[in-house]
Amino acid sequence: MTARKKNEDKKKTGRKSSYQDTFANQALKLALLGAKDEELADFFGVDVSTINRWKKKYPEFCESLKKGKDIADSNVASKLYNRAIGYDFEETHTVRKNGLVVGEKHIKKHQPADTTAAIFWLKNRQPEKWRDRKELQIGNKLGDDLESMTDEELRAIIRGEKEQSGNINTAGESGNITEETGGE
Repeated sequence: MTARKKNEDKKKTGRKSSYQDTFANQALKLALLGAKDEELADFFGVDVSTINRWKKKYPEFCESLKKGKDIADSNVASKLYNRAIGYDFEETHTVRKNGLVVGEKHIKKHQPADTTAAIFWLKNRQPEKWRDRKELQIGNKLGDDLESMTDEELRAIIRGEKEQSGNINTAGESGNITEETGGE
């Protein structure tokens, strides 16, 4: 008779992870460039599900991704904010005389505020105040409108020869409907 092995004596089964310690630093750099999980998987030559397992199993890998994504998002938000409010900058031009470089000229310029960037910023930062929306008050029930019509009027609506008058709530209940409209 053979004795059963204790859990700690058993060998782990399955394939060894292809994860390497250097992946955390590479993941940070890729995240700073805006790489998504699908792109990380392509880079490391694994499936997206493996990237998700690495995030759970290797805290340094997960932290590197979070850090890189946070920094990249902050940089983009900063640039969008500057674009929305306008900013000053300096351009350097090379001065040439008879084909030879004789110096540099510094020119101060102003980039005016960009309305589209400002709208985008406000709609995302304060959607309750800035989103495009229309609220419609609807008080009739669909059944009430249809019951008052003759069979011929209903057939005309079905054929598209006549439009239904009044407000119809297609949910069949009274209430408010908020319609979101797209941005730019």
